Amino acid sequence: MIALEEIRAGLTSEEFFLEYLPIISLVDGRCTGAEALVRWRRPTGVVQPLDFVPIAENTALSGLITYWVMDTVAAEMSDWLRANPAADIAINVPPEIVGRGGIAYVANKSGLIDLASQLVMELTERGLPDLLAVETINHASRMNVRVALDDVTLDSPANIAILSRTHFDIIKLDRSLAGQISAECPNPGWLDEVTLLTRSTRLVVIAEGVETAQQLAALRAAGVHAAQGFHFSLPLPAAAFMAFYREHQATDAPKAP
Repeated sequence: MIALEEIRAGLTSEEFFLEYLPIISLVDGRCTGAEALVRWRRPTGVVQPLDFVPIAENTALSGLITYWVMDTVAAEMSDWLRANPAADIAINVPPEIVGRGGIAYVANKSGLIDLASQLVMELTERGLPDLLAVETINHASRMNVRVALDDVTLDSPANIAILSRTHFDIIKLDRSLAGQISAECPNPGWLDEVTLLTRSTRLVVIAEGVETAQQLAALRAAGVHAAQGFHFSLPLPAAAFMAFYREHQATDAPKAP
């Protein structure tokens, strides 16, 4: 079990780094941007987010890690974002630090506020946002920042409760959903729910965890707008992601039906 003090020491010792997971449009096959993912390089190897982020949640470290991510995205990607105004970068933000001025402060401090229209604030699924957070999310459009609800399972009461009282621009389907699409189960029932959602709302739907061509085809047929996962690319360092983005601007996928 990793202790909080170990995480704090790793952050102080500059052991953390970012990778970028490309997001691909299922309409035309272009790369539209990426999700920034935090990693921790320890002497024993790289620690994945699920092994330390939940430990830091609801502690002061949660905010420190988020602010570090925003500063690092600004340092690595600001010039690139200015040169590629159609691209965007998604940043995960835990519910407990939304709505208390910290995000706006760091966005101004890092300079990301100037690139607000190219940012997506992803609200993690763990923990319902409180009243202050809901107000901040509902007014994020004033800063031109889009907001995504992450890890949507379509059958989670928590997800449904958040969607019912909060303005989101994007929902991201939990990777477990794409994982249900297989030769034995080519069209799980939730695909019809997604089709209804895309036809009846303005929400952009992004699928996570896409690993096979069959999953990709089923998601495209259901009207899912974009996807990310190992079928397209592993998470990449900043420079490698920029090269990937440049190489994936040709329309190399058929139009979604």
